[in-house]
Amino acid sequence: MAIEETQPLISHLIELRKRLLYCIIAVLAIFMMLIYFANDIYHMVAAPLISQMPAGASMIATDVASPFFTPIKLTIIVSIFLAVPVILYQVWAFVAPALYRHERRLVMPLLFSSTLLFYIGVAFAYFIVFPLAFGFFAKTAPQGVTIATDITNYLDFVMTLFMVFGVAFEVPVAIVLICWTGITTPEELKKKRPYILVGAFVVGMLLTPPDVFSQTLLAIPMYCLFEVGVFFSRYYVGKGRQAQEVEQHTDS
Repeated sequence: MAIEETQPLISHLIELRKRLLYCIIAVLAIFMMLIYFANDIYHMVAAPLISQMPAGASMIATDVASPFFTPIKLTIIVSIFLAVPVILYQVWAFVAPALYRHERRLVMPLLFSSTLLFYIGVAFAYFIVFPLAFGFFAKTAPQGVTIATDITNYLDFVMTLFMVFGVAFEVPVAIVLICWTGITTPEELKKKRPYILVGAFVVGMLLTPPDVFSQTLLAIPMYCLFEVGVFFSRYYVGKGRQAQEVEQHTDS
């Protein structure tokens, strides 16, 4: 009995190792293709700040090795970012055998939409939030203060915002999941709209720079995405229940 229980565990561990290896290979392959362009990638990420800096101002490196290691660090992050579809597919391939047929049909669209929404959130931060936020910071600098941002600190700052907006744009997926699992219902969420709106602005205040533009630009999309999640959860949950009933009837 113990041997029979151990064999499935070992097979699952071997499968998990294989999926992790595929993820690592994908990240390394992308990194090797991008490493030559590391400085160009950093310049592209720094462009929203550079375009808002006063004439004659520039970014600085306060550490001796940061001009070399900071672009490489960014390239590693970008490689992981670009490999997300491969990583999610490997996750799907690992968990799919344990799911029912109707669950597999419902989970795959969620994986695709979560990836797309994360990318949209990052793009929203880069093209909309960064120009407004950096323009605000540059214009509110005290007289006589020279703007010279350290490249490592800037990278940490923008990566934090990328993650914040990327995760924030996952709200529709989170809404669908909590309704699908039965934690709540779309009707109950509709009744809590005023609290959700206030909560979105609180989250925007806590997770973004201390300016009203960034806070509003996070809070409003979060609330709009909440409405999108509530809208789709009604059909998604209903479709999932119908598929489950059909599958149970077929099995019986």
